[in-house]
Amino acid sequence: MSRPPPIILERTPDWHPDEVPMIPGSPASVRHSPALRVAYLTIGVLITITSGLGTALVTANLPQIQGTLGLTPVEGAWLPAVYVMVNLSANLVLFKARQQFGIRHFAEAALLAYLAVTALHLVINDYQTALLVRGVAGFVGAPLSSLGFYYVMQGFPKRLLGNSIVVAFGLTQLALPIAWLLSPALLDLGNWQTLYLFEFALALCTLAAVVSLKLPPGIRIKTFERTDFLTFMLVAPAFGLIAGVLSQGRLQWWSEQPWMAWALIAAMALLFVAFFIEHHRANPLIQTRWIGTAEVARFVIAALAFRLILSEQSFAAVGLLRTLGLGPDQFGLFYLVIIAGVLTGIAIGASTFGPKTMMPMAIASVVLVLVASLIDSDATSDTRPNTMMVSQFMVAVAGALVMAPLILNGIMAAMKRGPDHIITFVILFTMTQTGGGLLGPALYGTIQQYRQHEYSGQMTSHVDPSDPIVAQRLAMQRRVFAARVTDPVLGSAQGTALLQQISTREAHVRAYNDIFRLNAMIAFAFLLWGLWRVGLLMRAARNAPRSAAAAAASSSM
Repeated sequence: MSRPPPIILERTPDWHPDEVPMIPGSPASVRHSPALRVAYLTIGVLITITSGLGTALVTANLPQIQGTLGLTPVEGAWLPAVYVMVNLSANLVLFKARQQFGIRHFAEAALLAYLAVTALHLVINDYQTALLVRGVAGFVGAPLSSLGFYYVMQGFPKRLLGNSIVVAFGLTQLALPIAWLLSPALLDLGNWQTLYLFEFALALCTLAAVVSLKLPPGIRIKTFERTDFLTFMLVAPAFGLIAGVLSQGRLQWWSEQPWMAWALIAAMALLFVAFFIEHHRANPLIQTRWIGTAEVARFVIAALAFRLILSEQSFAAVGLLRTLGLGPDQFGLFYLVIIAGVLTGIAIGASTFGPKTMMPMAIASVVLVLVASLIDSDATSDTRPNTMMVSQFMVAVAGALVMAPLILNGIMAAMKRGPDHIITFVILFTMTQTGGGLLGPALYGTIQQYRQHEYSGQMTSHVDPSDPIVAQRLAMQRRVFAARVTDPVLGSAQGTALLQQISTREAHVRAYNDIFRLNAMIAFAFLLWGLWRVGLLMRAARNAPRSAAAAAASSSM
């Protein structure tokens, strides 16, 4: 049964055929002058960085924020988690909202709400307001990400659509390294509120830019149905519960808190009811039948695997260096190298992008992460940022290269089924990337803690004070305190404590090395799977002419 045509909500301009939007909700591909393209591209960069910089600043400076507000690590972990919880839910309704109301109006309204809440937090300094700001930021981040994407696209001719997608998604990788670069200077100007003041100013500049140079109009159609909101009310808390468990699992420990099990049970129940409703709708919000296909399963596996192995940088490398006592002011050159890697990946991807290069770009990204993980897997307590710059440059290049092929493959698979499948793709992509951002640290952090305790126990069990080597090392540690501590018993105790600290540090280093090796193993398995898929596609391409010839011969008989 054919679906009725959509209801157009406003008269569309008389576009040239090349300027018609690809789908309702996206802006028209208007022909701009070179100067105007530069302006669109500049604003796109500003919006893209604004959409991710706020939560990146919180992530980079979480210990300082916890100390200022007097929070425990468990309370502090809810700040970035709330952003993810709301961001996942916002993306659920964003696609239809921009089709019905227009993305520009939706983003402007969200920015105004965010500015109001952030301004409130600059006056009221408490934990509850901080959580509210992070939640609103998560809601605003959803339309801002799409808005930055479309502004960057306007900066390129339509024939370079794929190249613009490489640039747009590559720019999203810049938020975290920029946050680490800016944090020391911002904190020197004041306390953690300076971070929010900077975020407020950046959002204000973004609002001014969006109002000053508007996107070309698109096609607005009536999309929302009553059942959409029922699905949202079911799926949003399910996403929130899963995100909460992933953010708190390794802090409160998975098996120690019964609420985590009940939260996951409730999330599964809510998702089951939502999928049941969507499965029997005439115009579903989520295409449940498509989700069960092999191509969607492959996309989800690939997207999650990419997000997981890229945690080599955001969790493992940075976590190791912070464990070794390095602070934000010592990461300046390190993150400059990462930014250079992202820009290099954008340049390579944008200049070589094409249908024949998408798969090689993805394979090359996996190889880069695999080699980087192997390089980092022999870290020691003397490892410093300069010793990891080559490997992290490679990971940064991989992160910028891989997004565009992943996105375009998913979009093309959805468009083959129809424009109504795009929202399902957006939900799947958001779940794998935003949710995967919590899954990586949750998984690797749990393994790292487990291995660290094992290594620490092994080292402690072999520390025998009667052993001449151990006794000599203890004597060396006592001499460290000899000039300041005259009591021999107290000096001996402090020397033993210092030796235990060194043992704990070495246990952490060995545990992180295990994470690097595990990441290399996952990347290698993913590489084999990718090469196997390439082999299948190449064989299918070779057999296609033979099948066509056989079909033509049989039809002529």
